[in-house]
Formats: sequence, structure tokens, C-alpha cells
Amino acid sequence: MDVLGVLNLGEIAQYFSKMAMFPVFDVAYYIVSILYLKYEPGSVEVSRRSPVASWICAMLYCFGSYILADIMLGECPLDYFHNNSHILLATAVWYLVFYCPLNLFYKCVAFLPVKLVLVGMKEVVRTRKIAAGVHHAHHAYHHGWFIMVITGYVKGSGVALMSNFEQLLRGVWRPESNEILNMSFPTKASLYGALLFTLQETHWLPISKSLLICLFTLFMVTSKVTMTARHSHSSPFALVESWVCHVLFGSALASEDSHDHHHCAPAASAAPASPAKTRDELNEGTRKRKAKKAE
Repeated sequence: MDVLGVLNLGEIAQYFSKMAMFPVFDVAYYIVSILYLKYEPGSVEVSRRSPVASWICAMLYCFGSYILADIMLGECPLDYFHNNSHILLATAVWYLVFYCPLNLFYKCVAFLPVKLVLVGMKEVVRTRKIAAGVHHAHHAYHHGWFIMVITGYVKGSGVALMSNFEQLLRGVWRPESNEILNMSFPTKASLYGALLFTLQETHWLPISKSLLICLFTLFMVTSKVTMTARHSHSSPFALVESWVCHVLFGSALASEDSHDHHHCAPAASAAPASPAKTRDELNEGTRKRKAKKAE
């Protein structure tokens, strides 16, 4: 008996891939995004001192991926802002998170069981954005594999990639927090997901798009909800990545560094540097020179 036929997995995946994201899932995406903005140091002070700057930062958290992808594809970066309903909805969420009396809205959405549901819903939207980005790039550049991967990657993690620019709007400059240098799990997952959807779009991956959306969404939701519930930042890719990096990049460099270190160590120990004179010894020498001059 065909298990897939019994479960009607294809029909379920088809229905899930066509399910509308607006307004329920999009609201969850905006809530979690702006919630993470409020976690940033100094964001509450900026919201009191400059509400306009705080609102712009919130819009970047919500729509930064669209802006960055449009810039890369040579389109107007403000094109997405013609969706008035999305902008008004995100603005309402921003106001409630930062300015709701007694911080009631923030306390409700930050309550862990509620937050876990919202985080899972956000990952549903992220997967759709990755798939849409790859499809958009495939339509514009039919044979541009790298463009498809980069566009899907940006659509899934554009907010994180624009974090340094967003920090400047809040008067913060932390170049060491660059997402390219320190990739978080959502950023890595967006890159791997963009690669998978590119292979599917170019017919190198023998799976339907709806089923890939369903499976990748299930992986993202499970991983992110588990990490949030455990307050963990460890990536599920860590074991594989560490092994691959060790084989392809890390082992040769580590051995060279270790070799150089052990090779130079004996020379350093064989010719130790002479200790510097103390202040008392210098003062003593000065007194002796003065005594000789007096004689």
C-alpha cells in the first residue's frame, strides 16, 4: 500500500503551499521581528527619543529583505511600500510593542508559549519568502543559478544582512556583529534553503515545489521553536559544518599554525630577551655618574 497515497501528502503539501500568509502569518512575522528589535540594546531609548527612527528600524526589520532583494535585482527599493495594508499592520504592531500602556502587548507576545507559536508562524513566512525569491530570480535570469541562490538567501535573511545599517539608525556601530562574519541559524538555513529551491526550480532536484516548501517549513519550524524553547543559539548544522570545515579548510591551516608555533618556540627559548633594568638600578647609575662628576 502506498503510504503517500494513504496520507494524501501531495494534496496536503499543495494546499499548504497555496495557503495565504496575509494577515495571520504576516502579523506573526511582524510581531516576532519587532519583538527582536525591542531586545536590541538601546532600542527602547531610541523609541522615546526619536519615534521616527524607531519606526524606520521597525520597517527595516519587517521589510528589509524585500528592500535588499529589489536593490540587487535593479528594481525600486520602495516598491513593496505600495502595500498599504502591510505597512499599516506593521506600524500598528510596532506601536503596540513599544508604546502599549503598561507594556501589556509586549508581555503577552513575549510569554513563552505564545512566543513559540509566533516564532513557528514566522518560519512559515520565511520559507515562502525564500521560495518566492528564487522563483522571482529564475523568471528574470533563467540560467543564473547564483542569482537565484543569492536572491532567495537575501529574501530569507535580508533583515539580518542589513543589521549594521539598522544599527546606525539607532546610533550604534558594531562592525563585529556583521551577519556575514557571524552567521546565525536563520541566515544559514536561508542560504541552504535557497540552494535547495534553486535546484528544484532548475529541475535538478526531483521533488515538487509544494512538497519542498512543506518539508523545509517543517524543518525550520521544528528547529527554531526548539531553539527558542531551550534558549539555545546552537545551530543544528554545527556538527556537519564543523566536520566539513575541518576537512576542507581548517585542518591544513591548523597544522600550519601549529607547526609554525612549535618551530619558533625553541628559538625563542634559546635566546631569551634580556630583562629591562628596574627604576632603582637606573637611579643608582645616575647617582654614581653624579658622584664621579663631583670628584
